[in-house]
Amino acid sequence: MTTYPQSLAKPKQIRSALSFYRVMAITAGIALVILIVEMIMKYLLKQTNVLTEYWSPIHGLIYMGYAASVANLGIKCAWGAKRIVLNLLAGFVPVVPWIAERRNHAEVEAMLQRAYVAGGASSVATERGGNGPR
Repeated sequence: MTTYPQSLAKPKQIRSALSFYRVMAITAGIALVILIVEMIMKYLLKQTNVLTEYWSPIHGLIYMGYAASVANLGIKCAWGAKRIVLNLLAGFVPVVPWIAERRNHAEVEAMLQRAYVAGGASSVATERGGNGPR
């Protein structure tokens, strides 16, 4: 018998969602910095080039991927709506996606470690493809 909460996804699913979230948070943060540079070039310096023409829609697509990764991780970790919304809003402020990613990564890893301790060796064997209880 495991004490792993039933409202959470399996550890392997959470780790997969966490990996996708980490990549998207870092990418979204970089895209946001580039967007700021693009806006300065476009509106302050009155420049027109490939970056000023095409970066805004590209950034929008990257943010949509970030939003999907936040929702995916939030649902799998049973986060509340407030936490999911705050993480979505983090994508609007430069550097904050990186800070939120570090904090979320640490908290999710700690949660998974507690689940391993609570579940004993059988939950670790199950995640690694062993013959533990299902």
